[in-house]
Amino acid sequence: MGHGREENHLLLSTVKGSIPLYMQIKELLVARISGGLWSPGDIIPSEMQLSRELGVSQGTVRKAITELVDKNVLKRKQGRGTFVANHDSQRALFHFFHIADNHGHKLLPDSTTLSCRRKTASRLEATRLQLAAGTTVVHIRRVRTFKGQPTMLETVTLPAKIFGSLGKNKACDLPNMLYEMYEKQFSITIHSAEELLRAVAASKREAALLNLSPGAPLLEIERVALTLNRTPIELRISRCNTDRYHYQNTLF
Repeated sequence: MGHGREENHLLLSTVKGSIPLYMQIKELLVARISGGLWSPGDIIPSEMQLSRELGVSQGTVRKAITELVDKNVLKRKQGRGTFVANHDSQRALFHFFHIADNHGHKLLPDSTTLSCRRKTASRLEATRLQLAAGTTVVHIRRVRTFKGQPTMLETVTLPAKIFGSLGKNKACDLPNMLYEMYEKQFSITIHSAEELLRAVAASKREAALLNLSPGAPLLEIERVALTLNRTPIELRISRCNTDRYHYQNTLF
């Protein structure tokens, strides 16, 4: 309880009126998750427990938790409590994957890894991942297929320092769900992402892998995936054939 009282003191020491109290509670909960006090899949204390610990109303705690649920940081489970969100196929499909067929149906593609190796970061990779020039990165290339048809090419870049031996032996035995692997094997959870989209023309190699003519139009999606404290962890550049599929996103 001493740890909680210390946090509570720091919370209430903020100048009154500068930051709404529920936002302070929200930031405190985020800090506990980022700091490893609560891991993905862990149940957090109840609203009543947090209310007592922090000396604030239960309604204030509920508002902070609701915002984190809306942002997919926490997950409420009926009759069981509130848990730190973890990665599974449903979260990957509806929160991080935006390719749908022309009828609006989303589905997770299968993956074939072409290569997984270590190299020196390019200028773009170092910039996007906020790395120093010359930093070693893990570089993954894979083809993603929808209903058996190769549809998307992905290049994934990761800071090598925090991914153990991944890519050292050029191993290609990677799971379809990379975010789930990051979480389970390396205790790294992706919470948000920023994307840039543009139209590009398929190179000869890309065209061969996707069964297209060179120069065919592709949709390029450049995504930087971030942890809860907004540390960039992954640069993913996807090039997608949109003959049968399109990018679908819902804005709130």
